[in-house]
Amino acid sequence: MNKVCCFIGHRRIDLTKELEEKTKNVIENLIINKEVTTFLFGSKSEFDSLCHEIVTNLKYKYPYIKRVVYTCKSEGCTLESERKKWEQIYFNLYKEKINLLCVDEEFEHKTKYTSGKASYIERNQAMIDNSDYCIFYYNPNYKPKPRKQSKRDITYYQPKSGTTIAYKYAQQKKKEIINIFIL
Repeated sequence: MNKVCCFIGHRRIDLTKELEEKTKNVIENLIINKEVTTFLFGSKSEFDSLCHEIVTNLKYKYPYIKRVVYTCKSEGCTLESERKKWEQIYFNLYKEKINLLCVDEEFEHKTKYTSGKASYIERNQAMIDNSDYCIFYYNPNYKPKPRKQSKRDITYYQPKSGTTIAYKYAQQKKKEIINIFIL
């Protein structure tokens, strides 16, 4: 039976060779030993980008694996079948090589166009719901930068981390969690 794995992590990570190698080993172990063939990605995080690059490279060795992106408002991707065409269009436009984030399939959550600015929370929950394994880059001490409610506000508030919200949700759903941050 083929299994599914999602990736969720903080927007900014401390990207090291050790982290890359550790993440690659975990992903390859899931492919070989746990029959994971489908990998779900969100976007806008350095961890997602790292995992996407690793899975893309592993597709040469395991061509049957599939990359699926779950998109929220104002997010998009390029299907692998259209990548070359769009990269050529961007090259012609910008006169430099552009590498696009490419996937095998895009999944648009039912609330993609109706949810608010925290649509990524619903997207992450859908990814978790549809996964057997959840690979996180979750630092329990991480806090996003304080921000204002609006441009006119003079006070700041401490926003919640989307990764923390997703991690707690995966725990509630009793998903198998692999936290790369603490491995």
